[in-house]
This record gives sequence, structure tokens and C-alpha cells, in this order.
Amino acid sequence: KVCRSCRCSQEEHSLCPELQEDQKLGRLLSGSRYAWLTTRPRGAGGLRLYKRNRMIVTNPIVSRKDPTFSTLTYEWAPPGLTQKLATQYMELIPKEMQPVAGTVGAWQRRQQLVRQLPLHDQDPAQCRGLAEGELQLMEDFIRRYKAEALGVGEVALPGQAGGGKEEGKAQDKSDAGTTPPEAPKPPESTNGALEPAPAAGHYRCEGCQQAVPGDCPVVYAEHAGYQRLWHPACFVCCRCAQPLVDLIYFWKGGAAWCGRHYCESLRPRCAGCDELIFSEDYLQVEGTAWHKKHFACLECETPLSGQPFTLHQGSLLCTSCSQGRCL
Repeated sequence: KVCRSCRCSQEEHSLCPELQEDQKLGRLLSGSRYAWLTTRPRGAGGLRLYKRNRMIVTNPIVSRKDPTFSTLTYEWAPPGLTQKLATQYMELIPKEMQPVAGTVGAWQRRQQLVRQLPLHDQDPAQCRGLAEGELQLMEDFIRRYKAEALGVGEVALPGQAGGGKEEGKAQDKSDAGTTPPEAPKPPESTNGALEPAPAAGHYRCEGCQQAVPGDCPVVYAEHAGYQRLWHPACFVCCRCAQPLVDLIYFWKGGAAWCGRHYCESLRPRCAGCDELIFSEDYLQVEGTAWHKKHFACLECETPLSGQPFTLHQGSLLCTSCSQGRCL
């Protein structure tokens, strides 16, 4: 999925509206144990929307005149926390990556939603030209990763996560002509209120292996078990080392992956269209996979199967276009 004008990737400048982002994440999480993070509004035609947790923080500004307030809006914050604990979590993320509305951090979050969780990895309707057999393979692939790998990190104080969590509660189904029920509700968060915080040094971050203070919010991954925890800035994809957007991860081989690299670890991805390949009949050049129909020059779109070509910085070029770039 590249821009046909400048050939850059979609996340560089073609971000979808927020409603479409919430629809995409609603689709991803529906049918999984994390369906409680979605809702089905009236008039949405059965589509589920991601209940993105925005957080507004208001701070007084001390001055000699009448008191005024500054307002900070986070476009996303971990759900189920007190504002104090959620604010602590945000302060542990590098400032340039905090998703404050109108800042680079908010823009980067939206870019990562596109990059880490491609819509065409979860919706066969977004893929071009899937054969009937390939369509079934992709649907099975999606069902399997939702059941076995998909997860959403939980933020809590060390030793206080997972309490009272409902395991794999099925998403409610509604009969035709009745009001659709809401997805299962999330468990009540402890927010560190059940017991005194453990002493510093008792817990250790899985990412940096440094000790974690007992009053420091951390991230837990349910698939990893609640004996393992991460600093907020250390909860990253094991492949690309990028922070996992909205704490959405895929668990495989004892590690957390972003959606893109998890899928690529199981299926080849076409360098031409960026979609996963479910056919066994494809081309591979220097470790890069291609649908046969997409094995064409990036510039003039001439088919290159059986023709001379060059691979320039990951771009497939015919001989003429390659020589033109060198001029």
C-alpha cells in the first residue's frame, strides 16, 4: 500500500480519519477476549468500535490574578486506571512519544496504528484478488491469531495485575430485531489499592532487566503470565523494537510482537502490495517475497517475470528505469 504519486508508504501522509481507526481496532478486538474494549453503537450496522480511552488532565496555573487552568488531552491512555496512575504511566514514556493532542507524539501514534496493525492483515475485503482457497486460509489465519496470540497489555502497580480478570469471556450475540447487548465489561482495576506497594528491587523489568520500584506503574501481558512485567517504555516489539501502539501485542515464542511482524513471521508479505501471501505460488528475490502479478517495475509497472531487473533499496526496477535513476 504505497502512494501512487510519490511512492512513499501510507503512514507517511495518508492517515485515515479517527473513526476509521476506531473501526479497524474494533474489528481486530471483536471476537477475542478483549471485546470489552469495543462497543456497538446504534446505527453502526453491527460494526464494533474501539472504545479508545482519551484522558483530559486539567492543572491550575498559579498567578497573582484570578486562577486559570491548563488542559492537556491525551488521545489515548491505558483504560481502567485512576487519572493519577495513568498520568504516572504517561510520564514514564519519552515526552516526544506521549500521545498529547496536536503534538508529534499523537501523530506518531496514528502512524504506528497504520504500520503495526495493517487493515489488510485483518480484513480479507481489503485484499485485492484473493482466490477462494486463499480467502478461507486468511479467515482461518485471523481466527487463529485472535484466539492464540492477540493481547492487550494491562497497566498496574507491580504485583497487582490480573486480579478478578475474566478469562476468555465470549462476545455476546444478539437476535435479529433486538437491541444488541454490550460486550463484556472490563474487570474492576485495583489501581494499586489492594495492598501496600512492594519494596523496590523486588520486581525486574523483562526488557531492560532493571529493578522496578513498587510504586512505578508497569505493563503486564496476559499471555506472558503475571510473573513478568515491563517498564512502559520497554514494552516493545521483539522484532522492530518499536513501542507497541495502545499496548496491543501478539505473543509468540515467549515474546511480544507488533501485528505486522507477527504476521510476517508466519506468512510471507508481498513487497509490491504489502499484503500477506496465502498462495504457495509466489516469487522470492533476495529474501523478499512477491505475488507473481506484482513482480513488476515500480516506476513503469512493466511485468518483470523472466526479464532482467535490479533491486534498488527494496524497489524493483526494470533495466530502463534503473538506468534512468542513475542519470
